[in-house]
Amino acid sequence: MPTALIILAAGQGTRMNSDLPKVLHTLGGVPLFAHALAAGAALEPERTILITGHAGEQVAKAARTIDPEIEIVEQSQQLGTGHAVLQARDALADFDGDVVVLYGDTPFIRPETLAAMATARAKFDVVVLGFEAADPARYGRLVMQGDRLEKIVEYNDATTEERSITFCNSGIKMASAENLFKLLDKVENDNAAAEYYLTDIVGLANASDLTATAVACDEGETLGINTRAELSAAEAAFQVRARLEAVENGTTLIAPDTVFFSQNTHLGRDVVVEPNVVFGPGVTVETGARIRAFSHLEGAHVGAGAIIGPYARLRPGAEISNDAHIGNFVEIKNAEIGEGAKVNHLTYIGDASVGEATNIGAGTITCNYDGVMKHRTEIGARAFIGSDTMFVAPVKVGDGAMTATGTVVTRDIPDNALAIARSEMQIKPGIARKLFEKLKAVKASPKKG
Repeated sequence: MPTALIILAAGQGTRMNSDLPKVLHTLGGVPLFAHALAAGAALEPERTILITGHAGEQVAKAARTIDPEIEIVEQSQQLGTGHAVLQARDALADFDGDVVVLYGDTPFIRPETLAAMATARAKFDVVVLGFEAADPARYGRLVMQGDRLEKIVEYNDATTEERSITFCNSGIKMASAENLFKLLDKVENDNAAAEYYLTDIVGLANASDLTATAVACDEGETLGINTRAELSAAEAAFQVRARLEAVENGTTLIAPDTVFFSQNTHLGRDVVVEPNVVFGPGVTVETGARIRAFSHLEGAHVGAGAIIGPYARLRPGAEISNDAHIGNFVEIKNAEIGEGAKVNHLTYIGDASVGEATNIGAGTITCNYDGVMKHRTEIGARAFIGSDTMFVAPVKVGDGAMTATGTVVTRDIPDNALAIARSEMQIKPGIARKLFEKLKAVKASPKKG
């Protein structure tokens, strides 16, 4: 059965106390709604629809950077969760399959949980995700009769007996597109908030001779984010899970509590991560690499056996080949560093390529920006770049070439050539003493005016 995702992301999130829409606040380096996208991707959906509302253009722009194929539907008025899902009806008019409704502010749903819901959908018309609550508080209660879900009762409408139920509603639903929209057409807004509630479809399903059930998950998966305090707690929980997963997959974390991951960080076996390392979005580190202390990586790929840091910064587009070394206070941006190459000290390599086994001396800079456009530097294999070399891009350096210390490179250097571009040093006896005496006299003289 083909599957479509509907992700609800229309709310303003007033309790976040922010000008930024709630679903654009980040967790694990990516917007909150991206976690729902990632979980739903395990179902291999044919269609993914994001329901936007508050600051919809801003949310849509962020969504398209993550998934260019995502469909955006606007909910111009926020009239409840049932109303929000109904906005997707026209987009899914020709869709014949199951629909899963997820929430952009509920980031911890596991793919395995959605798979369990899909299995249950083979037997029941409507599937609801529930959880056993440690403190049911004011959650809606799931009233079960055997394996059938009889109804969802909101706390305010529940009897004393129903309030004693600890099996609670997460809000996530699954049904065929046909049944979902037929049931939503029957939902009314005769409640205190005058809203159309998605939860009402369960009672309507049972009244229509359709069947409903509930699948249970761990309560931690259903955590919703409504405040900055909850966001901070969710980030802490995310990092704990990410660190544990990394260790279980064969990564060594020397000081786990000081390492921070993004949602899409991928580390190979036998990677060693030293203390105080931050992985921004889009980082992959291959087998046997070592990330040394106080390094920051984002949008970068690190090859097998490479060494990064300490105090290194890899920016988006950094491609570090196998066994390469990137050392302390080195920044790499949109550049490929060849196999076995070394960039070990106080260097900026941007918009460039460095060939295999090339050594880049301390203080080297690729001058890639002219104030308007970026230009590229290409350095060949087995080259030796002297300390404090400036490459005024665009420029090419051949295989086996060498630059002398302090050289400013403004032209291409052929293979195996040596480039020297610096003025001859001059020595003027006695001038230093005279200059210091003059400066001291100026300092000692009374200021005028």
